[in-house]
Amino acid sequence: MHIVDGALSSEVVVTGAVLAVAGIGYGLRKIDIDAMPRVAMMSAVFFVASLLHVPVGPSSAHLIVNGLAGLMLGWAVFPAIFIGLLLQAVFFGFGGITVLGVNTINIALPAVLMWWLVSPFLARAEGKSILLAGFVAGSGAIALSSIMVGLSLAASGQEFVPTAKLVVMSHIPVMVVEGILTAAAVHLVKKVRPVMLAPAGSLRSVG
Repeated sequence: MHIVDGALSSEVVVTGAVLAVAGIGYGLRKIDIDAMPRVAMMSAVFFVASLLHVPVGPSSAHLIVNGLAGLMLGWAVFPAIFIGLLLQAVFFGFGGITVLGVNTINIALPAVLMWWLVSPFLARAEGKSILLAGFVAGSGAIALSSIMVGLSLAASGQEFVPTAKLVVMSHIPVMVVEGILTAAAVHLVKKVRPVMLAPAGSLRSVG
């Protein structure tokens, strides 16, 4: 899911950087100081989960948990994902510096979309409906992210089209795994701390 430095055209890199800055800025405005531990926790979860990866051309297949992060953070998922990507690039050379913007958009934007679509339903869900909502968020976020990675590669040149198709296909098993993990995590959080999944435009402190 992480695209490496040098794989994308300058136009795609610049576009990704501009969109990522906008998303990060908006996300930072939505974070209440008391909600910072939640943001830090999900950034750490993303950082660890996505370190174990299998190379797929100029990208890679691995767990991301962006569906779960989106449900718990909303727009604040942008800075959380960005920090995780930055640390991975600096300490492990995973992904790259010039493609930070594109990678952030490809992972964080699907998370926000799943939050926007699933969170209102999840607030009313009970029993098996909670598991279904979690599965849709987890698998849907991976599906959208893989498609966006494929589009980023295809937009950089026709020679990347076969790799773009491979990236999407290789993430089908990841979609299933992420869906199951997110469903289980959401079900647990819904029982223990449901306010963390409340649909809201911003993160606010909770008592």
